[in-house]
Amino acid sequence: MTAYGEDLFKGTAHYYSRYRPMYPASLIRFLVERFSLDGGGRMLDLGCGTGQLSFRFTDWFEEIVGIDKEPEMIDEAIRLWKEFRAENLEWFTGDVDTYKEKTDKTFRLVTIGKAFHWMDRVKVLETLDEMIVPGGGVAIIDNYSPNKEQLPWQKKVDEVVKRWYGNERRAGNTTYAHPTISHQTIISNSKFDLEIHDMPTYEQVWTVDSIIGNIYSTSYGTKRFLGENVRSFEQQLKEEILAIDDTGIYKEQINVSVKLAVKSK
Repeated sequence: MTAYGEDLFKGTAHYYSRYRPMYPASLIRFLVERFSLDGGGRMLDLGCGTGQLSFRFTDWFEEIVGIDKEPEMIDEAIRLWKEFRAENLEWFTGDVDTYKEKTDKTFRLVTIGKAFHWMDRVKVLETLDEMIVPGGGVAIIDNYSPNKEQLPWQKKVDEVVKRWYGNERRAGNTTYAHPTISHQTIISNSKFDLEIHDMPTYEQVWTVDSIIGNIYSTSYGTKRFLGENVRSFEQQLKEEILAIDDTGIYKEQINVSVKLAVKSK
């Protein structure tokens, strides 16, 4: 459970599947090699969203289970799944504890992509410890970089977002505060062994439309918070970032960190 309510990502799934940056190939290769993936066993994608990670691993497991609490995310994942035509995927709306009550399946790898901070992290790791085979683990993937220097266009986007959405970052029925205890501390205090790996930096290219779409894919930027101001917000954002660079192309260097919680053999 989280303190943010059930509608944390309500209304975002359409934008999430289209505008969230793809995970780099280097991340997929790293996890394949680290866990000696060979097409056997199962993977659990927890907080799967619209299945960005699930679809990338279909060749590496017999079965993949995607779990998310937001029904719209699962609905969008199923829509993409039908287009993707992968047979080894299963989807579940809810949390990992509810899923565990319904199955005795075990997993070689659990992925949590940019979602661990929304969870009861201690409880989730306790539950997963009983579901992961020896030698398997949890890959907690994040690009949270609070000290990273923002580029001019990013500063302008933040200014406009705060102007229309407010200074406090909204999250469901309350406001968001990043956890004060780090993911690595939570893992270190669990039954798992901790490993930290940084992936090679990669370049993400944005357009005006993808910047706006990415905002709408977030918990704080969901379109419903704007009410009748959607068109005015979009117009102002376009004008102000095009004033910084009128090419309409904006580049960003992204750092991805992987915290592994590995179960001893």
